[in-house]
Parts: sequence; structure tokens; C-alpha cells
Amino acid sequence: MLAATLLAGCQDKGNTPTPTPNPPAPPTGPTTSEVDAWLTTPEQSGARLTKQPFPLNFDAAAGDATAPIIEVNPGQEYQPIDGFGAAVTGSSAYLIQRKMSTAQRDELLRDLFTTTGNGIGLNYIRMTIGSSDFSLGNYSYDDPPAGQTDPTLARFSIAPDQQDLVPTLQQIVALNPGIKLMGSPWSAPAWMKSSQSMIRGRLNTSAYPAFAQYFVKYVQAFRAAGVPVDAITVQNEPLYEPSGYPGMLMSAPEQADFIKNFLGPAFSTNNISTKIIAYDHNWDRADFPITVLNDQGARRYVAGSAFHGYGGNVSAMGTVHDAHPDKDLYFTEQSGGEWAPSFANNLRDMTRDLIIGTTRNWSRNVLLWNLALDDNHGPTNGGCLDCRGVVTVSQGSGTVTRNVEYYVLGHASKFVRPGAVRIASTAANGFPNVAFKNADGSKVLLVLNEQNQIQSFRLKYNGKYLGFTLPAGSVVTLKWSL
Repeated sequence: MLAATLLAGCQDKGNTPTPTPNPPAPPTGPTTSEVDAWLTTPEQSGARLTKQPFPLNFDAAAGDATAPIIEVNPGQEYQPIDGFGAAVTGSSAYLIQRKMSTAQRDELLRDLFTTTGNGIGLNYIRMTIGSSDFSLGNYSYDDPPAGQTDPTLARFSIAPDQQDLVPTLQQIVALNPGIKLMGSPWSAPAWMKSSQSMIRGRLNTSAYPAFAQYFVKYVQAFRAAGVPVDAITVQNEPLYEPSGYPGMLMSAPEQADFIKNFLGPAFSTNNISTKIIAYDHNWDRADFPITVLNDQGARRYVAGSAFHGYGGNVSAMGTVHDAHPDKDLYFTEQSGGEWAPSFANNLRDMTRDLIIGTTRNWSRNVLLWNLALDDNHGPTNGGCLDCRGVVTVSQGSGTVTRNVEYYVLGHASKFVRPGAVRIASTAANGFPNVAFKNADGSKVLLVLNEQNQIQSFRLKYNGKYLGFTLPAGSVVTLKWSL
């Protein structure tokens, strides 16, 4: 058996596990490699999704009997994987279109949405249907003069997003034609709501037919622009009523009624295959999607449920799966920010809870919040003042800083490609992990060492073993095609 030792230097202050020992002599043996490895370590100047240069090969010998075993079984398949990515918000699109040169923009989008070179190959994105807390202002796609209504949606137009969002999405689709896109409204148009504003309020029952047609026109308009919408959620965070940016309350019974009697039939009548996703809020209210899916009239139109990670436990997704195993699960939002500045802690927590935790609880995707924000955590529209994007784009120069979220996503998105399925991998104490099989037959295992010291584990596959020594707080992605 060939054992590989990956070592880290000094760690972030306050997050340092035990010091890393001096490296041993390089391994001897075959120079060809059956397994490729990519490593990210937690220290400031450490490895960042770095391919390891030494050969890794399976061996019939079991190796170090003290190292826990992670056994991968590609014969046991679970859910398909649609992709990993983030939200192209109005703020993200503004920065990409107006604060970067053409060369900078092209380089960034290739890096994010292709696997060429060091590209991480994001293959799922979310967009807001109208404005959100990360837009340049409040707007919907149907805003008549104050005091007027538009029940026939004669004024419907995606013009407010033609300058920034639409061209950004078009370029992404050109780079990655198979990418999936999900749309989510923060609010219905003001005239449809009890508050008569994009801020606060509920959807008036009298506006249910118009709001259903609003979704129809949204899907049709973006499809005509060359941006097909794979799925929509009915309402972003329906249990939260923000006071400073667009939002709209919607109970589970209201959502079921809207889907069953209006949105579902409208999609059916207009031959729209875009998936309808329920809920789209935190892990702490699994009862909401279960209530929607328990409604027999609504469930026939609902493809699955979406979750955010700002409250509750990721196991809630598994609870919903157990209640309705024929319906899909999606993870659609989590933001990093200055409330959690440690690269080491974020690498550990996001990898464990989001990449590993959500997919082990049946999620078909993993989406973070803003794809790009500027060096002042904006532009903002009444919401979070210290959120962090997957990348930071300088307002002054257009230069890009890749944040911890970039590497967390990249450890999955670059290697787990469209058509993949999750496969069985056994739990190993101190080593959260998840495994996948790609359509080409290649296998991927993502492992986190969440312990405070360097530790070894053994990968068991087809009766053979591969030993791997992983620095404290580090993440490795292993890929092989045997």
C-alpha cells in the first residue's frame, strides 16, 4: 500500500490545531497514479485546491490498522446531483458587468463556470425574480404607476434586468450550456400585495391568478433571452417579513393553495416544464414543506422542497425526504460574512454542513448566496451589511479575490459533474465525507479532517486500500476511474 502524507504549515491564529510534524521522505514505489488528490489547508498561506504531485495507488494490504476506514460502494446509489453554485444577484451582475473590464469579466466567468485549467466548473445558479436585498433598488417585472394595477400583466417586462443580469446569465450559459438556473422571488409586485409595497405584506388572494401568470411570463421571457429556467421557488423565505428590503409572507396552506389552484395549472396550460419548488427557507421548519406536500392537489405539481441554512439542523432535509421520498430536496442559500472571518473555521463548517451535510441528506444541489460582492460587502439594498461573496470584486480596479466559499464549492463542483449520483461511503470518526459517481464512471470522495491534529484514514474500494494522511482542518477531494 502506498500512503501519501500531506502536510500544512503554521495555522491561523486562534484556529491552530497541534503543530504539523516535519515531512517524511517522499513515498517510493510506482510513479503512475490511480487516484488524483486536490487539497485545501486552513492556514493563511496554505494549499488552495492544489493538485498533489505524488502518485496514489490502491493496495491489497490493509495498512495502518489504527486508521479509520472509509469504504466507498458505487453499487449503492442515492440521489442525482444537479450541481453546485451560488446566486447571480443584481449586485453580483452589476459588479461583473460594470466594474470589470471585458478581459477581467471573461477570465472570471471562465474560472467560475468551466473546468478549463484551474476553473471550478460551477453548474447551478440562482437568480432573484425582481429585486432583493442585493439589488440596486426595489423593482419587480410589472410596476405600474402608484395606485394602479395590471391584472393582465400588460406592462410585464424584464427590462430592469437587461443591463446587468441578462447579459451576465447569457455569457454564463454560453460558457456552460448545461448549467441549471433557479429563480426565486423576494416579493410579488407591490400592487398584488396587502402592503401595496415591495416591503412587507402578503399576497392578496385576488392576485393569485395574476401572480401565477407572472411566473409564466418570467419563464417565457428568460427563455426567449436564451436563459432557460430549470426551476422556481414560489417565495424566498416565506416565514420572514423584512422591514428594509423586499419580502412577502406566505404560510404553508397559502402556498399549497396557490400552487394547487393557480401556479401548477398555469404552468400546465402553458406547457412549462420548469420545476416548482416549495418552501425555500431554513432547516428549522420542516413542517412547512411537509404540509405543502401532504396536500394531494399541490403535490402533483411540486418537484421538491428547498432549504436555507440560517436556522435549524441539516437533518431536517432528511426528515422531509423520509416523509416524501418521491420528492427532491434542494439547498438554495447560505452566506458567509464578517461575523465569521476565519478561513479555517469556514472551510471546516461549510464543507461539513453544506457540501457533505446537505448531500448526505438528499440535496440535489448546494447553492451559496452572492456569487460576487465588492470590497464594501455590497452593493446592498437594505439587507446584510457585512455579507461575503464567493468572490470579491474591487469597485476601483475590478480585481478578484477568491474567498473561502470559492474553494469550498470548488472541491465539489470541479469534480462532481452533471449526471453524477451520490454513492455510499461509510462514516469514519473525525472524517466527515461524501462520495459520488460521475456519468463517465469516475468516482469522487470528498473528505474533511475536522480534528485538531494531523490524522490518517484508509479509503477502501473494491477490496483494496489507499492510505491518506490529512492535515488538521483540511479538505481533500480524491478522484479515480477504476
